[in-house]
Amino acid sequence: MPRIARARTTFAAASLALLLASACGESDPTGTAVIPTDPTSAADTTGNGLVVAALTIDPAALPRYAGRTLPAFYTAQVLQREDRGAAGNPITDAGATLGRVLFFDRRLSRNDSLSCANCHAQSLAFGDTARFSLGFERSGRTTAHAMRLANARFNESGQYFWDRRAASLQAQVIEPIQNPVEMGFDAAHGGLAAAIAKVSAAPFYARLFTLAFGDASVTQDRVQRALAQYVRSIVSVESRWDAAVTASGGGAPFAQPMPGFTAEESRGQQLFLAPPQQNGLGCAGCHVPPSFSLEAASRSNGLDAGETRVFRSPSLKTVGMGNRYMHDGRFATLEEVVEFYNSGVQPGPALDPRLANPDGTPRRPNLSVAARAAVVEFLKTLRDSSVMTDARFTDPFRR
Repeated sequence: MPRIARARTTFAAASLALLLASACGESDPTGTAVIPTDPTSAADTTGNGLVVAALTIDPAALPRYAGRTLPAFYTAQVLQREDRGAAGNPITDAGATLGRVLFFDRRLSRNDSLSCANCHAQSLAFGDTARFSLGFERSGRTTAHAMRLANARFNESGQYFWDRRAASLQAQVIEPIQNPVEMGFDAAHGGLAAAIAKVSAAPFYARLFTLAFGDASVTQDRVQRALAQYVRSIVSVESRWDAAVTASGGGAPFAQPMPGFTAEESRGQQLFLAPPQQNGLGCAGCHVPPSFSLEAASRSNGLDAGETRVFRSPSLKTVGMGNRYMHDGRFATLEEVVEFYNSGVQPGPALDPRLANPDGTPRRPNLSVAARAAVVEFLKTLRDSSVMTDARFTDPFRR
């Protein structure tokens, strides 16, 4: 049977099944009616068919990203303090859907070989197992480790990249596209304008941009806003720690015993949350619950002696899920990370004072083997596999 005839036959069968399901009162589990669009139909004047032909997205039933309900302990005060990216660019279903498509679209690399998702893989909590990620030509590598993206919206400083060089998430999301190693659209190869021209040529984008912004115009600002909405929608609130806080009915300062935690995990939590004067490590002074994002005034962690740069870090939610650690990915395990803070912090002008003694020398907690293991076990309670399996964050392309 010719391909077009098969497509029309398949669509007719799907339409009949939909009518029968509707007659029986069945509906999409999200409560939104799912109306498939026939990509071969000449009557499709909306462009929905072009979207359905290329993507696993139905424009008539977009995934839900907006208005996500966070746990009660994410209070208004917490959100006001931490969520710096929302002003002027709130998450919408259509905007985040467009951002998701752009995030997985290899057209944004010069040779169509690489998307954002290649270095920020959903299966790795939107990180990379490689210390330095391969660029679009599969030869050069990045100069920094691919930062995990879960809870990127919770960023008290409002600055992005390890070295804080981007003043907003909207500014950050387009830099890799223009990087000569990462995705290849540097000034010598047409810059971002050339990448946007490629996007504009893909027929399904007209419908997606219209849904998100009201018309089919593809602009740098809209690409930035859509990508930022998608990244901001990747929120981790389903770890064992989140569930335990909810079950305990607790909130800040989150120091109460957690139901379901082992004795070792509870000891690790105490060491992480309590300040040094209360026999803790004071980790939460920089990595602030409930998002475990970095406190705005935090400085660098003494990774190298004499460091003058002030770094930031990702949220610790999803930590330990297939990624390396630090801006250069030098550590491969959580045990190495904990041992670094125990005995390896180096002096330098940018060292955070909370990691130093009164005389400026690096603090050395000298934890026992058991105490270090307890901190690792607590960090593992922050793992959240939901971000690795959520269908809203998967590759939408029919490859």
